[in-house]
Amino acid sequence: MSDAERRPGNRPMPGAGLEYVGFWLRVVAALVDTLWVSALVALLLAAVFSRHYPIALLDYFEASWQFVLSGGQGSLPQPPATGAADDLISYLVPAVLVIAFWKGRGATPGKMLIGASVVDARSGGPPGLGRLVVRYLGYFVSIMPFMLGLLWVAFDPRKQGWHDKLARTVVVRPARGAGAPP
Repeated sequence: MSDAERRPGNRPMPGAGLEYVGFWLRVVAALVDTLWVSALVALLLAAVFSRHYPIALLDYFEASWQFVLSGGQGSLPQPPATGAADDLISYLVPAVLVIAFWKGRGATPGKMLIGASVVDARSGGPPGLGRLVVRYLGYFVSIMPFMLGLLWVAFDPRKQGWHDKLARTVVVRPARGAGAPP
C-alpha cells in the first residue's frame, strides 16, 4: 500500500470489486425512496386524521398549482391543519424508516434497487447508528444552500455529498462486471 493510500482522505476504499455510486444513479435511488416514503406517510396521515385527509391534501395541491398558474393572484392556500401529530408523522417517521433501512440492510429500497449500500468511508464496513443519524441530518445541510451538498456528488472523486462527508460514509456498489455484493 502506498503512502497516498494510507492517508484517510485519499484511501481508495472501493477495491475488491466495488465502485463509488455516482450522481445520476443516486438521483434514481432518491426518487424511488421519495415515492415509497411519501406513500407511507400519506397512508399514516390518512389513518390518523381520517380518510378525508388525502382529499384535503389533493385540494391544497390543486389550489397551490392554480395560485402558481395565476401568477400569484389571489391568496396562497393553506395546507390542511393537523398539528403536532402531522409533524411527527411527516418528519420523524421518515427519519426512523430511512435510518432503520441503512442500519438493518445497509441501504434504502432505492439504493437496493441500484445495488448500492452505505458504508463507512474508511473501513468499508457498516457505519454505526450515530454516523447514520449524522448522515440523515446532514441531508438538511446538503440541501440548504441551493442543494449544493447533493450536487457535490457529481464532482467529488469519492462521490460523497456533504452529508456523506459529515458522517464519513460513502455509497458503493459492485463494480461493473464484478458479481460480489458490497
